[in-house]
Amino acid sequence: MESISQKGKIQTQLLQWFKKKGRVLPWRKTRDPYAIWVSEIMLQQTQVATVIPYYQRFLKSFPTIRHLAKTDLSKVLKVWEGLGYYSRARNLHRTSQIVLNHFHGRIPDTLKDLLSLPGIGRSTAGAILSFAFHKDAPILDGNAKRVFSRLFTVSGSPGERKTQQLLWQLSESLVPRGFSNPFNQALMDLGSMLCTTKEPQCLRCPLRNLCQGYLSGKPESYPPQIIKKTIPHITAISAVIEKDKKVLLNQRLPVGLLGGLWEFPNWKIEGEKRFVLRSYLKKEMGINVKVKESIGTFKQTYSHFKLTLQVFDCHHLNGKGKWKWVPIHRLHFFPMSRIHRRIANLISDRRLQISD
Repeated sequence: MESISQKGKIQTQLLQWFKKKGRVLPWRKTRDPYAIWVSEIMLQQTQVATVIPYYQRFLKSFPTIRHLAKTDLSKVLKVWEGLGYYSRARNLHRTSQIVLNHFHGRIPDTLKDLLSLPGIGRSTAGAILSFAFHKDAPILDGNAKRVFSRLFTVSGSPGERKTQQLLWQLSESLVPRGFSNPFNQALMDLGSMLCTTKEPQCLRCPLRNLCQGYLSGKPESYPPQIIKKTIPHITAISAVIEKDKKVLLNQRLPVGLLGGLWEFPNWKIEGEKRFVLRSYLKKEMGINVKVKESIGTFKQTYSHFKLTLQVFDCHHLNGKGKWKWVPIHRLHFFPMSRIHRRIANLISDRRLQISD
């Protein structure tokens, strides 16, 4: 553990650096716990530059927690569309309703209450307590883990329980009384701007003379790099079934991957694509079609797999189908994953060309 004098130097030098070099971000211009909570959820697993326009659009659409709680989940997912990791949006919506009903519409200001809410872990709770309520709470996001690992040459993987406990101890011990807000913001900025995963900018770092990783000459060794597993490649087929200027869509259950989003009928496949597609549509949807030409192959990489989706135009023969017939001109109202939005845009553009 760090000495008292070292602790004071780390705190002072990091706070001085942050005062001069800290980023100007929209959620740092407010003390509204609701807005800060939204930003922290969005920043989970997503870079700042990507989050900013989504954050601004989200607050414009749902300016208060009451607006969010009273809104249909589908509308929330639509505003979130493209940001990914959609469980975060579902958790925001669910938490807003819990806060409205059980906390009188106010984001709670205790660690215990925050941890009881969906989507809020210890680090997110610490950020909310620190940034919204100016309480002396530690954080341990990805940036902080990397900074501490290098600063104190912590050799274990941050994902290991023992290492994580040590990193939390370091984080707790370093929070300066009354200054957790700027200190935690500074940790995040240092990790994002200078103490990056690859090619850390050590010569520009305010803590370089205190950093054991830098003094060792190999800061990139901390934390140890995790060897990524090869992720599976899934091949699937999808059908665009058009009838009376409408297409058939399905809404996924509001749980799991892409929960609550709308999509064109699709299945994983092995074997002859057209036959399998026609068979699935008849068996699982009660609809008979003639499978026509492919309108394109679409690819997307998710966190745990890669997807290649071949899409076919289908001529509707008979059967109502079990899902929802949606007018093509209204497809933009339905929240979709990136790959299905590309299909929807292709269909909409094609319809406009026909109209012209």
